[in-house]
Amino acid sequence: MSEIKTIIVNRSAYADNDLEANALRAYLKEKGTFVVNLMSSPGAGKTTTLTKLINALKNEYRIGVMEADIDSDVDAISIAKNTGVKSIQLHTSGMCHLDAGMTKSGLDSIDINDLDLVFLENVGNLVCPAEFDTGASLDIMILSVPEGDDKPLKYPLVFEKCDLVIINKIDTLEYFDFNLEKCTEWIKRRNKNATIIPISAKTGQGIELVAKYFKEKIRNWKEN
Repeated sequence: MSEIKTIIVNRSAYADNDLEANALRAYLKEKGTFVVNLMSSPGAGKTTTLTKLINALKNEYRIGVMEADIDSDVDAISIAKNTGVKSIQLHTSGMCHLDAGMTKSGLDSIDINDLDLVFLENVGNLVCPAEFDTGASLDIMILSVPEGDDKPLKYPLVFEKCDLVIINKIDTLEYFDFNLEKCTEWIKRRNKNATIIPISAKTGQGIELVAKYFKEKIRNWKEN
């Protein structure tokens, strides 16, 4: 009978990425470029929200956008066309997330020397993107009303990780069984420090509140 060995693994599978992400954050701080990692399910309204938000901020900040997708450049073209800011597409070659190395490659391509603020629109997915530190200074996510109010219970990690949760498509609340109060309670159960802002990217409702949130975060980041 062959001997069975038990191996204890003390090193996280994400350890190397975490080291690279921390080094990237330090580098970005030196350069004075604030990077935001944006996550959501497909169809939650990431690109539409970004378009409205960028147009509300671009007079105060030099902004760039990195759009991550398995394929196509639809979102990068849309952002560039509707905001006028620098935008590039990152193809993940089938991978369902970005990590710190991919983010660094994208930042090198977009050239951050003349950028104050960069939005990284992660791959549409509530699982994999939350598991990998991209090196961003801020993690945010968008949850849309049609997805249902129970997502904080079903996908806890992304809600635990995010500093800001945007609840989008509130203009459709009357058509869906979505309890905004309950959803807020469940988000806070996962992350008591999360800021929650309901918006409608379609109508623009709430965008100014999100813009104000970013201005405060960037100011505090620069001062500390």
